[in-house]
Amino acid sequence: MVAGTITLDIESPLEAKRLWNATVKDGHNLLPKVAPEIVSGVTIVQGNGGVGTIKQVNFTPANKDFSYVKESVVEINEGNFVYAFTHVEGGELGKNLASVKFEFKFSPKAGGGCVCTWTCHFDTLPGVAKDEAKVQELKNNNTALFKKIEAYLLSNPALYC
Repeated sequence: MVAGTITLDIESPLEAKRLWNATVKDGHNLLPKVAPEIVSGVTIVQGNGGVGTIKQVNFTPANKDFSYVKESVVEINEGNFVYAFTHVEGGELGKNLASVKFEFKFSPKAGGGCVCTWTCHFDTLPGVAKDEAKVQELKNNNTALFKKIEAYLLSNPALYC
């Protein structure tokens, strides 16, 4: 078993609050809209969006590795723009990973904009090594998705203000 952490910082001209509103408060509606080629839908399975809520993210056949993942919200801190969830079913769980937790933090920058810090904590299954190519692919995919969200918000300046 390998325990690891992956961190990615992405700068954005958008305000932290606007990205928070779009991705955390309305991500279940926004993701299929901005990335329909990847995300076919997001359903709230249990809860009201707060800690303990379980969401199922369904992927299109473009995702060759898995068709869905269920996420359990473990932290929402709107004052500090921190959102965290764990995968509880689907995805790479049981295939390559024993556990995985994601955290997003939107840090306002002086003069405007923000930095989104994406952190992934994981434990692989016994006998599974950390795959650096998969790590880079995960970083690239998350950056691409973030940039799609950013472009959508920049082209729709009245949304999520």
